[in-house]
Amino acid sequence: MRFSTRAIHVGEEPDLEGGGNGDVVAPIHPSTTFARKVREVDKPSSGYEYSRTGNPTRDALEKKLAALEDAKYALAFSSGLAAEATVTLSLLRAGDHVVASEDLYGGTRRLFSRSLAPFGVSVSYVDLSDPDDLKSNMRENTRMIWLESPTNPLLRVYDIKAISEFAHTRGILCVVDNTFASPYFQRPLGMGCDIVVHSTTKYLGGHSDVVGGAVMTSNEEVYSKLRFNQNAIGAVPSPFDCFLTMRGIKTLAIRMEKHAANAQRVAEYLESSRQVNRVFYPGLPSNPHHELARRQMSGFGGMVSADLKGGVKGVNAFLSALKIFTLAESLGGVESLVDHPATMTHAGMSGEERLAVGITDTLLRFSVGIEDAEDLIEDLERGLKNLEHHAATMPMN
Repeated sequence: MRFSTRAIHVGEEPDLEGGGNGDVVAPIHPSTTFARKVREVDKPSSGYEYSRTGNPTRDALEKKLAALEDAKYALAFSSGLAAEATVTLSLLRAGDHVVASEDLYGGTRRLFSRSLAPFGVSVSYVDLSDPDDLKSNMRENTRMIWLESPTNPLLRVYDIKAISEFAHTRGILCVVDNTFASPYFQRPLGMGCDIVVHSTTKYLGGHSDVVGGAVMTSNEEVYSKLRFNQNAIGAVPSPFDCFLTMRGIKTLAIRMEKHAANAQRVAEYLESSRQVNRVFYPGLPSNPHHELARRQMSGFGGMVSADLKGGVKGVNAFLSALKIFTLAESLGGVESLVDHPATMTHAGMSGEERLAVGITDTLLRFSVGIEDAEDLIEDLERGLKNLEHHAATMPMN
């Protein structure tokens, strides 16, 4: 089956032969525990015993998630960070070192720098587009390379195939956060990486109404370790959360096409404005990552970032005039959102750390929704006109 068909049908095949009811949609199984036959007390009669360990609705979601990334295995979690924490706690030990992309979601950096540091795990943040920077930061105790591509929030694209091959020459794991691209536009396992992570809250769920995370892999040893800790740590989604995520996945393909088409229009419009210093979007020919993105992605996604003129007050003037783009964290929903990384998603980084990466106080990150593109452009025009008016009325020094 091709992608759109898998997204709809895998994990939700009607059961007409095994005593099922022929449900076209996977049922929600809210039960926390499952009965055993008295004569078979030593084993679960149905294969299920307790919903933290396994649940039929979660199993259906995990089958669908694996199919999306062309993976042998998938595990669902209660959030993207729960998925990331389980990966690191399962595969790293005290004294281990991780090399991570310098442009990384603030929550992931917080996990690495604050939550894992007391357990003796160290992290180096490097420019993964520079092979020399990557090589010079490798240590004898380096056990993992972790990257986003495209990155959050500067939309940098890294060569997943080359980085994965480099990792394997060192005998270490390569982990790719594929949240921004979604498996519709990019499948890193096919490029050689070992583990893919997602915040399913974003494009996979797609409607800003369910929090979740996922890990996909085809490495049986890695899967076994992660599966053990999925149960042992217990950060699993509820059956209803699994149902909502599956429902969102069914429209992933058509949503991503619209997200990307709208984002291209938004990026081109912002790039044409005199009130914008720089636009970050791999779909723009002017973007330094454009050719690499064309090679390893089938589309450029729905995320756009832009650095505005006019300072922080100019940013506030722009934001105050918007009527469709909502100022809010998160991304990947059908509605358009705008985020100010310096005070929102990346506020946990110091000002020096943000500037070193390239996250200025005038940077905005747009999650471009699937509304009518003309309405989105008109909304941005309102914001930019207000920014321009604000700049014109500022007193001269």
